[in-house]
Amino acid sequence: MTPALLEARGLTKRYGGNAVVQDLAFSIAPGECLGVIGPNGAGKTTTIRMLLGLTSPDEGSITCFGHLQMPQDARAVKARLGVVSQFDTLDPDFTCAENLAVYGRYFGIGKAAMQERIPRLLDFAALTAKGDARPGQLSGGMKRRLSLARALVNDPDLLLLDEPTTGLDPQARHLMWERLQRLLQQGKSILLTTHFMDEAERLCSRLLVLDHGRKIAEGTPRALIAEHLEPDVVEVYGTGAAELAHDENLTRLAARTEISGETVFFYTQDARALMDALHRFPQQRTLHRPANLEDLFLKLTGRQIREGA
Repeated sequence: MTPALLEARGLTKRYGGNAVVQDLAFSIAPGECLGVIGPNGAGKTTTIRMLLGLTSPDEGSITCFGHLQMPQDARAVKARLGVVSQFDTLDPDFTCAENLAVYGRYFGIGKAAMQERIPRLLDFAALTAKGDARPGQLSGGMKRRLSLARALVNDPDLLLLDEPTTGLDPQARHLMWERLQRLLQQGKSILLTTHFMDEAERLCSRLLVLDHGRKIAEGTPRALIAEHLEPDVVEVYGTGAAELAHDENLTRLAARTEISGETVFFYTQDARALMDALHRFPQQRTLHRPANLEDLFLKLTGRQIREGA
């Protein structure tokens, strides 16, 4: 069995007596993309900070690349990591090429080696024509791709990506996904935190669902959906749609019914009878679709919006 690139056991972190991460255990295999999802305050960012040695766990251990311990061996671990944080950390005074060159110095990469790598990194990021531009001249999507290229300067074994596509428009997000899929095809391993369920389903071979600092589910996207959800979902929306959630002729045809605003969600093993029954309400709009990761997320963590990081 191939050893894990990273293995966390019993991670716990407390602030002021409040445990924001509790007894968390997971691993990342070579060539795998592990997605970490959860609502605000679930413990995702604290977990990333512990993996990077920025915060020490109160309990538990982090083993990287078979034998290195974090934070004890932080320098050796970071030499084999690539990191894209939530926020822009590019140097605004340097050009795109210079941002890459300066970052390479942190890893002890010589000038000649970096001059050879920079064109390839810019090409990977679809920024060949922007090598002499400064970050302030780039779009949001370009900045994120430059951040990804910078994270690849040291040819890392493992990438830690904290919400890498937040704030991007759909075109920029799809281009970022294409680049991440290319890295996975090259054998890179990725830990990805995201609030986009379509991103998680598209990129991740396995998911870790966190809530209140604890792991509440783990598995492949399809397996988690099959385990926790009915296969069919019917959405009914429009003025007065919420009243249908109390119509026994409809609810008896569904395993579960939920209301969110003016939308009713009927979860069912087979939607055909329900769709026929809804013909009696032609004024309402309906959408019949398979269950997805967003349904899973909302079932496991709730629909209530939470404040906090």
